[in-house]
Amino acid sequence: MFSYIFFDLDGTLTDPALGITNSFSHALKEMGREIPSYATLCSFIGPPIKESFASLGFSTEETEEGIKKYREYFSTKGLFENKVYEGIPELLAELKAAGKKLVVATSKPEIFSIQIAEHFGFSQYFDAICGSTMDQTRATKASVIEYALGKTGIQDKSMVLMVGDREHDIFGAKQNGLKSCGVLFGYGTRQELEKAGADFIAKDISALKAICMEN
Repeated sequence: MFSYIFFDLDGTLTDPALGITNSFSHALKEMGREIPSYATLCSFIGPPIKESFASLGFSTEETEEGIKKYREYFSTKGLFENKVYEGIPELLAELKAAGKKLVVATSKPEIFSIQIAEHFGFSQYFDAICGSTMDQTRATKASVIEYALGKTGIQDKSMVLMVGDREHDIFGAKQNGLKSCGVLFGYGTRQELEKAGADFIAKDISALKAICMEN
């Protein structure tokens, strides 16, 4: 059975759409760029922020400026323009009561991730909250998971399940030798998650609970 459950943050524990899309819109407006459709902005929920700016044709220098402008908004407003998915607090409480050790593993900067978890009242369920660095030296999901494994001192990777809503979560788990579960209530599709090679797919919170408890 899985003793450790690693959770992605955006699109898995919370719905951050308003804050992330507003932060990207702020950055693009400040840089005099056209703001893409809402659907395109939502596609940036999950991937490392550098990838998102690069997909818009930004150079390395422009990407660094874009990240700076993004964080101007996100650090004061965007991180709180967020909401916890219905049923997540109850799920975390039940998993914790069952003896599972819970860890956040997110590509969002760790400092923001901790603030979000504390603000929305679910930090107490987690043994560790692990995220990227502000300087992007630890930005990919694989590097964050590797960091989380080291921080928690986990030796037996067969006891760990990575839960997330995008292909990056699945790829990051595979690169670290972990099993993964894709969730369909976030921003990834079943096709995306299956193509990435997710070991499990959870259509809702109830299904996710069963997978975490029974495997």
